[in-house]
Amino acid sequence: MTTTVEDYRSFGHALAVPISDEQLWEVTAGFLATGLDLGERVVYFDDGTLDRVLERLTDDGVPIDAPMRDGRFTVVPAEDTRAALNSSLADVGAAVRGVIDDALAAGFPAVRFCGQLQAGLRRTAEGSMLDWDRAVDEQVRDRPASVLCLYDRVRFPDEFIDTMRAAHATEVVSPAIYDDGLLRITATGVGSARVAGEVDHSNRPRIRKLLEAALETALRAPDAPDDIALDLSSLRFLDVAGAVGLVHAAEEFPSAHRLVLTGVRPRVQRVLDRCGAPFASQLVVGAHPGAPAAPTPDTTPDEAP
Repeated sequence: MTTTVEDYRSFGHALAVPISDEQLWEVTAGFLATGLDLGERVVYFDDGTLDRVLERLTDDGVPIDAPMRDGRFTVVPAEDTRAALNSSLADVGAAVRGVIDDALAAGFPAVRFCGQLQAGLRRTAEGSMLDWDRAVDEQVRDRPASVLCLYDRVRFPDEFIDTMRAAHATEVVSPAIYDDGLLRITATGVGSARVAGEVDHSNRPRIRKLLEAALETALRAPDAPDDIALDLSSLRFLDVAGAVGLVHAAEEFPSAHRLVLTGVRPRVQRVLDRCGAPFASQLVVGAHPGAPAAPTPDTTPDEAP
């Protein structure tokens, strides 16, 4: 029987089954960040996804430059990741054991591993991916190491996921208010949420519904905060209608309440500014500290991510 957990500290070997890329980056970054916070060596097996993982870590306010320079955060290149997923069971066991031994010898209290495993679907070496997983488990079991296997529904077939889920005693889950594969909304507290991905015509009503529910809670619950807060650190695209909706929602708030947007990227900020955000007295917009450069002057609001 598989036990589900929502934290990244309470297991040695677990799997996660993200339903979207946004959830995949969220879970990956959360697992790696926890290891860095604990002073562990973290190892990420890349397969073309490193940029998005680093972007999410930056969104989360996790320092990554120093850990990558001093060896606390190690990235296995895509070519080596694919080779590892097609290596013999003996070799993968020896490799994992060696990484753990080296980290402990260097003074790290523990090691944690995760990464993209889809190359394992094309495995031709001895044993299946289930056998490969068991070989890894043998090396981390009863040792100061943790492994998070990522089998997302975007890249892995359902039958394969079912097999791997049955083989793991622990599954990491990360509940969402909404996730359509393009936009993901997660609760971060009373009257606050995080919005990641892209807002367009297909999911725009969800933002409005979220704000209405948060405002109702603020009006009815005596201990609820006056401000409704949305963390937009991982929001890459906001269309014009979505920006207008946020501005209008703030303008409709009772005078004692404000809509506070934090972590706003420059390109999203441009769209908000063009839609009247600077003139909405009950709308507060805070910038993303690590956001990329603003778009060139000829970029239109509909093109701004």
